[in-house]
Amino acid sequence: MSSTEAVKTRENMKVLDLVYIAIGAALIAICSWISIPTAVPFTLQTFAVFFVLLLLGGERGTVATLIYVLLGAIGVPVFAGFSGGIGILLGNTGGYILGFLFIGLIYILFTRFFKKNIVIKVVALVLGLAVCYAFGTAWFMHVYMQNSGDIGLITVLGWCVFPFIIPDLLKLSLAVVIARRIEPVVK
Repeated sequence: MSSTEAVKTRENMKVLDLVYIAIGAALIAICSWISIPTAVPFTLQTFAVFFVLLLLGGERGTVATLIYVLLGAIGVPVFAGFSGGIGILLGNTGGYILGFLFIGLIYILFTRFFKKNIVIKVVALVLGLAVCYAFGTAWFMHVYMQNSGDIGLITVLGWCVFPFIIPDLLKLSLAVVIARRIEPVVK
């Protein structure tokens, strides 16, 4: 391969990376709009974050997640319920959205320092989800106490974490199955 061909190949890969990242951010936005109405509404945001990381890899998946968060921060209605704006991120549940970035960062660390097999990937995503829950819960408590008064940890966990654990683990399982089927097509 000549140096000119190598440069073209690298440029094509950069463009392809940008396309994959844009598609990943769009997928997270679309999945955030899909809501399953229950007492506590469930969206497919976490499914999309897991799926994008598994399919695109840690770096591209985390950048796609960051772009999703930034789009929402500037007011593009990419968050649940077609909402957007910095107020959402600074509100009670904004920490959970920002926590998606921790899932990506932990995924990057695990897949860089350990073998990139499916067990390591799943462990990284589960640990990332736990950190997302912890960060989001601390954020929720801080914002809630500033605006409404004291609240207990168990109460916040009952509102914001416990109802989501099983659905999020199911979403993770679904993301693994679908990503493994599609992965051979995506480079």
